[in-house]
Amino acid sequence: MVAFKCKVKIRKLAHEQYKRQEMKVILINPNSTEAMTLSSVETAQKTAPEINFEGWTSFNGPPSIQGEEDGNYATKPLLELVKKANKQKPSAIIIGCFDDTGLEKAREISLCPVLGIGESSFLLSYLFSGETAVITTVHEAVPIIKKNIKNAGSVFLGEKSPVALGDYTIGTNHVLPTDQTAKFSSGLSVDDFTKKTVFIDPGKKTLKKIANHTIKLARQEGLEAHALSVEIRKIKP
Repeated sequence: MVAFKCKVKIRKLAHEQYKRQEMKVILINPNSTEAMTLSSVETAQKTAPEINFEGWTSFNGPPSIQGEEDGNYATKPLLELVKKANKQKPSAIIIGCFDDTGLEKAREISLCPVLGIGESSFLLSYLFSGETAVITTVHEAVPIIKKNIKNAGSVFLGEKSPVALGDYTIGTNHVLPTDQTAKFSSGLSVDDFTKKTVFIDPGKKTLKKIANHTIKLARQEGLEAHALSVEIRKIKP
C-alpha cells in the first residue's frame, strides 16, 4: 500500500512538472503570404493561450496553395523549414494549410509530432458528429481534400450533390457506418447480401510451393493432424 501511494505521488509530481513546462508549437505556413501566418497564429493563440505559438512563413512557396500543382511546389521549401524547426526542439509543428501540404513527408523527417489542420479538423468532427461538411471556394482544392478524407461511409462532392440524392435516388445506400465505424467498415451494398463459395484446387506444383509454410503454421498452433494432412500429400507423387 505504501509503495502504491509513493508511485501515485511520483506520477502526480511528474505531471505537475510537465504542466509547468512551456509548450512551444511552430506553425508553418507553406505559402508565402505572411498575413495568413499572422492570422493563423493569432487564432491559435486565442484558442490555446497556455501554449507558445510561433509562426513561420515559407517565403519560397507560392502566394497561395490552390490545388496539387501549388502543393507540390510548396513542399520542398516547407520541408527545409521543418528541418530548421528540428533544431529548436518544439513540442509540435502545425502545417498551416487545409490541404495538409507535405504533411506525410514532414512527419518522416520531423523529430516531434506534426499536425495538419485539415486532418485535425476531420478527426475533431468525427468525434462530435456523424456528418461533416467541408466548404471551399477553390475548385482545384476538391481533389486534394477528397484524397485526404480517409474514413467516411459516403462523400458528396460539389454543389450538385445534395444528401437527398444519396438517400433516395442516385444508387448509393443510405445505411452508412456511424460512430466512427467507417474506420473499418463501409456502407451497406448489394454485395453484403451476396452468398459466396470458395473453391480450392491448388494442384501439385502450388501444393509443393506452400506445403512447408502450411505445415509450420499448423504445428505452431499445435494442430498436428493438419500438419500431417499436408505432409502426406506433399510426399505422395
